[in-house]
Parts: sequence; structure tokens; C-alpha cells
Amino acid sequence: MNTVVHEIAANKCFGGRHRRFRHRSRVLACDMTFAVFLPPLAGPERPVPVLYWLSGLTCTDENFMQKAGAQRLAAELGLAIVAPDTSPRGDDIPGDPEGNWDFGKGAGFYVNATEDPWARHYRMYDYVVSELPAVIEANFPVTERRSVSGHSMGGHGALVCALRNPGRYCSVSAFSPIANPMDCPWGEKAFSRYLGADRTAWRSWDSCALLGQVQERLPLLIEQGGADSFLETQLKPQALLEAARAASHPIDLRIREGYDHSYFFIASFIDDHLRHHARALSHGRLDA
Repeated sequence: MNTVVHEIAANKCFGGRHRRFRHRSRVLACDMTFAVFLPPLAGPERPVPVLYWLSGLTCTDENFMQKAGAQRLAAELGLAIVAPDTSPRGDDIPGDPEGNWDFGKGAGFYVNATEDPWARHYRMYDYVVSELPAVIEANFPVTERRSVSGHSMGGHGALVCALRNPGRYCSVSAFSPIANPMDCPWGEKAFSRYLGADRTAWRSWDSCALLGQVQERLPLLIEQGGADSFLETQLKPQALLEAARAASHPIDLRIREGYDHSYFFIASFIDDHLRHHARALSHGRLDA
């Protein structure tokens, strides 16, 4: 695998370094951008564990790194953060033919597309689970201990990545995840195009469906704003709660009254999630 990365920006932050890179993705057949925050102690003699953050619809790697305020505590905890882009980019990458924001570029949904013309480029699941961690681990002072989190579409992605890959992640959490994409407008639009009309194929990409078949009991930490305008129509945390209870899968669903879908909400509670992941990354898996 070609793991050459090209730095495009760097900033000192809380004693550590926030850096942005571009590399050629074999999986996505295009150039991709990602961001890395390395805490002050990270170095060849002291590699650190990694939290992968998956962002939501319309976002890039910059949204979380600039708005969530995660670097201060990550620096104290000795935790690296990696934020990939949300979808393939480029002039030759197909987007929504109608020009809408909830499909195509900025809306990869962290699945492996099987339908043309999406299948060649839209393989974000393989990218964030396999290719990007290999690039990170080959180029930066990090360990192979990983956790995953995300917001909205990225919350869906974080849950799916963890549920489909027992043993790969030490912990998982999500802010306002699209919890039941098979049964909401955003998910139905994306899945019908990326995966085709056969809804049985969608089940492998839906957290509620996956909970009924996974063997690993990695606890789910879910943060949800009670004033989120997408709560009932798109996110459906109650469906995730019911699926987890039916499967006897540990879940901590926190409804935060008055909070919405924005990064103001994420910034308010990101410290809880960083500590959740740091405990697992430092002391062992949370299902142990």
C-alpha cells in the first residue's frame, strides 16, 4: 500500500500539533484529506492510542477539529485524534445528480457502495476501517489501540464500524447518530442508491439490525440533544435503545434537554466521550 502523505497545514495546539494531510486512496480511487491531532507526549518512544472521529453530512475533517474543542483534554489524556473526510472528493467523483446536500460528496454514509456509478469511489467503510488506520499507523507515533466516535451520519458510521468489527475497537460512542437508517429519509435515499433496491442488503449497514447478531458486547455511549430538529424523523435513538435492550447489549443513551444538532452540543459534552475512550484505550476494552 502507498502510505505517502503530504502535509498541507500544521498548527500548534495545547502543546501538541494539529496537522492536515493529503494522500492518494487506493480504496476510493481519489485523493483524500485527513486531520491528525497528536498530543505533546506523542513520539517515536511514546506512541499513543487513537480516537477516530467520523463527521456528518456536508462536513469535512475540519468541522470537528475546529469546532468541538477536543484538543485540550486530548492533550492531557495523551490521546491522538484522527478525522477523515466524509466522502470521496474530486471533479471526476459522481455526486447527487439533483445537486442536493444529503447524498454524494459530503454524504458517503460510511458504506461500501455496490451500485454504479457509486461503487468505484464510495467505499468509505473500507477506507475508515482499514486503509486510513494503516496509513496512520505507518506514518505517525501511534499504537494499534483504536476507538471510534462520530456525529449524525458519522455516528451511524462509528456504530456500524464497531459492530461489524469485533475486537478492532476498544470503545465506541456517538453524538446524535442516524440510528436506524433503513427507516429514515436520509438513510433510505443513500442506501437505495449506494446499495440498490434490495432492503435485505441494507441490514448489514444498520445499527439496529446489527445489534441482533453481534457477539461482542462493546457498550454504546450515545449522546442526543432533546431539542434536535432531526430527532424523530431522521435519528430515532429510541429504535436503537429498543434494539439494544432486545439483544441485551449495553447502552447508555443520554438525552440532553434543550440541546440541538450543532457543534455547540458536541462541544458541551465531548469531554465525557474523550474520557470514556481514554479509559478503554489505557486500561483495556470496556466489555472486558
